[in-house]
Amino acid sequence: MLRMAVPLALAELGWMAMGLEDTIMAGRLGVAALGAGSLGAMLFYPIAICGTGFLLGMDTLVAQAHGAEDAADCRRTLVNGVWLSLALAPFLALLILLLIPLLRVTGTNPNVMALLDPFLKALAWGLPPLLFYAAFRRYLQAIDVVKPVTFALVSANVVNVLGNWLLMYGHWGAPRMGLEGSGWSTTIARCYMAAVLLAAIVWNERRTGHILLAVSWRPSLERIRRLAGLGMPAALQILFEGVVFGLVSVFAAHLDETSLAAHSIAINVVSTTYMVPLGISSAAAVRVGQAIGARDKRGAAVRGWTAILLGALFMGGAGVLLGAAPRWIVRIYTADAAVIAAGAVLLRIAALFQLFDGLQVVATGALRGLGDTRTPMLAHLAGYWGVCLPVAYLLCFRFGWGAAGIWVGLSAALILIGSALVMAWRWRAAKLGA
Repeated sequence: MLRMAVPLALAELGWMAMGLEDTIMAGRLGVAALGAGSLGAMLFYPIAICGTGFLLGMDTLVAQAHGAEDAADCRRTLVNGVWLSLALAPFLALLILLLIPLLRVTGTNPNVMALLDPFLKALAWGLPPLLFYAAFRRYLQAIDVVKPVTFALVSANVVNVLGNWLLMYGHWGAPRMGLEGSGWSTTIARCYMAAVLLAAIVWNERRTGHILLAVSWRPSLERIRRLAGLGMPAALQILFEGVVFGLVSVFAAHLDETSLAAHSIAINVVSTTYMVPLGISSAAAVRVGQAIGARDKRGAAVRGWTAILLGALFMGGAGVLLGAAPRWIVRIYTADAAVIAAGAVLLRIAALFQLFDGLQVVATGALRGLGDTRTPMLAHLAGYWGVCLPVAYLLCFRFGWGAAGIWVGLSAALILIGSALVMAWRWRAAKLGA
């Protein structure tokens, strides 16, 4: 489990680092560019990541076929994952481009819109390679080839920084494109990531007799429906979560600047710790799926519990760190005494749900390995929309708790979701025989 989980966790951290690079480098262009870049990321990534969620069904189908030693079936799922990516890309791009006139109508600052418009359009060109990368990644990790995934994301950070340096600031004779250059740099990095993983697939095919060339490359509507049937609940789960985190950030934006800054820092910290169990979750989906394909039901249960234990150990440790040294952590981001004090309060609250956040994301992966993507979706819907939003709103505004009320709402939701999904896995594991 660790041999698979560690490279995938590093890949998730590499993904997050890319967004941090863009934010830091946009800051040198001025306040308007920083605001437009942050707004563009908030608009683009929930839609894009929701689209990649439709491909999460590949974890189930490819891993189970690999466990059953059916190499041709693995390749058929890859081919149809690529076809599904092609179908999704224009639809997602259209959704993103439609946001531009909507933002103009709603009165978004004209200076921000002047920068946001070309930035979003540049990012939209990166949707096809991003979806191809997602399909290639799901396939490779499901057949136990994970090192290229880590290499692609870590090295893509170098490509992105270099692209930003050239296109944002106009070095070495490149056009000085400002924030738009960041969008094109990100798109180039996405193309690079997809190309690296495609090369890894081609190299792997040389070792396995070019099985991919022997399977039909025509789209199979039945397999695409299976992928979409597994992926849609996962995509909706991602959407539910992304929208809620966006809404609670809107709540925080109605408070004073100190509270908003503290909230933003706390979100960044918990997003960083979340990346590690997210990698473990991907490993859980693969390892459980492979055991199911090999008809090793007890092995599937043991693998799922192993992943959940690893996620609990890491996030339990993260919770202890956040609770014990919150001020030291916030000082990494700012020297403002008021923000440090407010951020420390939020991180102490976040410490309460770290364990449960790890449990819920790893249990989600384990359940996905079994082919169950609906239970996590329902748990997230109930937890975030039934508990988090009303509790956060009431405590923040009606009871005057401010940002702390928002984070109590998040804690309540994640404790509920984590507990529910571990119980769901326990029930499924009992049926498997462990």
